[in-house]
Amino acid sequence: QVQLVESGGGLVQPGGSLRLSCAASGTMFSINAMAWYRQVPGKERELVARAFSVGSPNYADFVKGRFTISRDNAKNTVYLQMDSLKPEDTAVYYCNVIYTYYGTHESWGQGTQVTVSS
Repeated sequence: QVQLVESGGGLVQPGGSLRLSCAASGTMFSINAMAWYRQVPGKERELVARAFSVGSPNYADFVKGRFTISRDNAKNTVYLQMDSLKPEDTAVYYCNVIYTYYGTHESWGQGTQVTVSS
C-alpha cells in the first residue's frame, strides 16, 4: 500500500501562482507515473498533468503553457507548479500514482483545495 501526502493548496488571486507537492511512501518496487487530477462539484475528475518514469509529461489542453509537472524520483515526490491561475482553475486537486509491487497498482491522495478568487 502506497500513501500519498499532498500539500500546497490555498487561496490565490487570478494571475497568481501556487505549487502543489505530493510525496509517496510505502512498499513499492517502482513508480510508473505520477499525476495530478482535479475535480469540481458536480463534475467528473479530470486529468491535469502526468509525469512518467521516462519521456515527456503530458498536459491537459486547458493548462498547457501555465502549469508544469515535475518529479523528484529520489524523494518519490511530484510537484505541480501552477502559474497564471484563473478562477476556472478552482477545484480540489488530487495526486495519483501508478506503481508496481507484484503487479500494477494505483493510489490517490486525499485532495487539496485550490481557490482562485479576487
